Amino acid sequence: MERFIENAMYASRWLLAPIYFGLSLGLLALALKFFQEVFHVIPNVFSMAESDLILVLLSLIDMALVGGLLVMVMISGYENFVSQLDIGEEKEKLNWLGTMDSSSLKMKVAASIVAISSIHLLRIFMDAKNVDPEHLMWYVIIHMTFVVSAFAMGYLDKLTKH
Repeated sequence: MERFIENAMYASRWLLAPIYFGLSLGLLALALKFFQEVFHVIPNVFSMAESDLILVLLSLIDMALVGGLLVMVMISGYENFVSQLDIGEEKEKLNWLGTMDSSSLKMKVAASIVAISSIHLLRIFMDAKNVDPEHLMWYVIIHMTFVVSAFAMGYLDKLTKH
């Protein structure tokens, strides 16, 4: 009975595979939204104010960072929790493939969230004249919460490795 339960629990890791595949569909949706924005901006680029163009570019950078985060979580999570990826030698490999454990994945996710939050906060600051000061304060507080959390996670990770 114990052996059956252990085998069933170990096999249940495959329930994560469709979730990681679902993230790839999320990546596809993000790519479609990215190019929708690009195609929307191109015809209007000469009539746009510089600050508006910068806001759009920051939005595109934000989407690129989220896309990278999705790829990192999708591939590393699959490899750490489901099964190692069997990529042939003739195919191009990501240099971090197989080297990121769950602890380093958490750190990369935290750093990515801080970067995404920074870009979002920069977009808010670029349009600060149209943002209520109270909302602006909350954006900064939330961003600093991400920064402090990422720092604390890194510090605790460093302590546990020694």
